[in-house]
Amino acid sequence: MSSTDQYLEFVLDLLGELEDVAHRKMMGEYVLYYRGKVIGGIYRGDRFLLKVTPASERLLPEAPRAIPYEGAKEMLLVEIEDRDALFDVVSAMWEELPAPKKKKQRTFLRPR
Repeated sequence: MSSTDQYLEFVLDLLGELEDVAHRKMMGEYVLYYRGKVIGGIYRGDRFLLKVTPASERLLPEAPRAIPYEGAKEMLLVEIEDRDALFDVVSAMWEELPAPKKKKQRTFLRPR
């Protein structure tokens, strides 16, 4: 079952204290970005998941782990609705996440 637009709006509202939060729809699910880095997403059955980092584990110690899709790494299932706590978690996570990879420029062959 794909994630709903209503749940996306709910999660974006929870993250409303953060500036520069973006999302991208991919195969019926949503990938969430903060300041250009992937922080997590909304996956099957309207589950809000965050990447596992030292900060997210420390600040969400009770969060159960879940797998967003087959073959993916475990993530933390967010079950809280505390905007201030989510602000702290995502802000701290951002420091620990790797910079986005630069995309290679495509080169096209010109017809002769």
